[in-house]
Amino acid sequence: MAELTGAQILIECLLKENVEVVFGLPGGQALPIFDAIHGSKLNFILARHEQAAGHMADGYARSTGKPGVCIVTSGPGATNIVTPLATAYMDSVPLVAFSGQVSTAVIGQDAFQEADITGITRPVTKHNFLVKDVKDLARTIKEAFYIASTGRPGPVLVDIPVDVQRGICELVYPEKVSIRSYKPNYNGHPGQIKKAASIINESKNPVFYIGTGVVVSNAEKEILEISKKADIPVTNTLLAVGAYPHDTNLSLGMLGMHGTYAANKAVQAADVIIAVGARFDDRCTGKVCDFAKAAKIIHVDIDPTAISKVVETDIPVVGDAKKVLEEMSGLVESKKRADWIKKIDAWKAEHPLGYERNDDKLHPQYVIEKISELTKGEAVITTEVGQHQMWSAQYYKAANPRLFVSSGGLGTMGFGFPAAIGAKFGNPTKEVIAVAGDGSFQMNMQEMAIAILNDVNVKVVILNNQYLGNVRQWQEMFYGKRYSHTCLAKRPACPSWCNSPDRSKCPVYVPDFVKWAESYGALGIRVTHKKDVEGAIKKMLEAKNSVVLDVWVEIEENIFPMVPAGKSLDEIITRIGG
Repeated sequence: MAELTGAQILIECLLKENVEVVFGLPGGQALPIFDAIHGSKLNFILARHEQAAGHMADGYARSTGKPGVCIVTSGPGATNIVTPLATAYMDSVPLVAFSGQVSTAVIGQDAFQEADITGITRPVTKHNFLVKDVKDLARTIKEAFYIASTGRPGPVLVDIPVDVQRGICELVYPEKVSIRSYKPNYNGHPGQIKKAASIINESKNPVFYIGTGVVVSNAEKEILEISKKADIPVTNTLLAVGAYPHDTNLSLGMLGMHGTYAANKAVQAADVIIAVGARFDDRCTGKVCDFAKAAKIIHVDIDPTAISKVVETDIPVVGDAKKVLEEMSGLVESKKRADWIKKIDAWKAEHPLGYERNDDKLHPQYVIEKISELTKGEAVITTEVGQHQMWSAQYYKAANPRLFVSSGGLGTMGFGFPAAIGAKFGNPTKEVIAVAGDGSFQMNMQEMAIAILNDVNVKVVILNNQYLGNVRQWQEMFYGKRYSHTCLAKRPACPSWCNSPDRSKCPVYVPDFVKWAESYGALGIRVTHKKDVEGAIKKMLEAKNSVVLDVWVEIEENIFPMVPAGKSLDEIITRIGG
């Protein structure tokens, strides 16, 4: 068998893992790898920033279910992917990142562009490796993909010193992986599943609370079957948007801080919560000690460390969501819960999601509704983080799972646009739209070059309110409307105290997103009136090129409902003063 360099072994291993595309940026301590990429069959996409490369790999992974892959160099190249790794870790995304490293002989000597990236990323990766011998490289890569994509998925980093990249040995790629300390359990305990079904059968007011685990295990069909069979309403986390049909009467919509009134009321009134692939994060539970106080908690999760981590669980079931629900389905009795559903319908009617639809103002919710309507909920929507993210989750009616891609746990601004590029590489026939705020878009908008140079037809809709809108809303509601350093148009000549922003009086906004888009070769469109929104979205969707649609929405529009941080779900606010 021919001998290969470590760099060549890496490329061959990626091809054996059927990796379709790799995102990244070269550097001095990764030169052997990039030399091996040159002329290989690997589809490598040169990003303009390592953070964006990591988010591209993340968007690819979330929208396809396959591991995303990125390659960067040592030192700052490696530290620039810490945020993408943390983002993927918080949201259970399978990501495999490779970093170049200084030679093994000088590790620990503060060599040029040396950083202890395995030490730095240990808290934000599912696992990481420092490969010191080229003979270990192929096995390590096999284990990295296995760990990233099995059990509760997550990011894995493989740090490869430059001398290991140059080292030579035969390529022996393992067929299987066996790690003594890592044996994910996919089959739930039959006794626990039976207990869970028995409690569900006895309950009067049960609620399903579903999260990412349902998406990862493709368990949406099983959730639908059981919920219909037993008349159980379903609420979802931000990352499970699209995992349950929004148009059924049992759909409660999203839970938590910006969840629906009905979802929050139902969870608080439930006698049984069936949490599936959800981790009870604080945005969903509100004040934990007041969360669903009357309910017994059934928690189905493949990660045993998630059980009782936040909310004490009565019936834990450790296993794959789909497998557990398949078994549970035969044990749950067919039942109608008319009184419970009637109460929920009343909550839905009392405070439905809504905004002022009858005026001429350009409300951001209207834009999202139009995108949803014109794409029939079949486009992949990625978001940055902020108000636009919540309006997208509330008003975009995703037809299926993996059509709503967002940074949930870490809340990473600058995520959405590169994630959209990654999603488009993974879904070339689907429409991919990045919905952004004007603040968050500016964090990684340089990646438009990647979209243009690679003919990646990605659409960007900027809900431009000239503010860091989510922070501004909190300043309005909880800090006496003191808009401290959230205005993106503010100049030194502006009054120090401005709590009444008015576009007609404010300084000229920079950048001009239309001219900026055109400078890259994309189509730029600006909309300032409600009557022009639908036509502009149609024009955007018909374009064969990347488009930036800059929509000047109401500046002081707020997201409602809202559960203030640290408050109980019962303290939900449906409007200012209400």
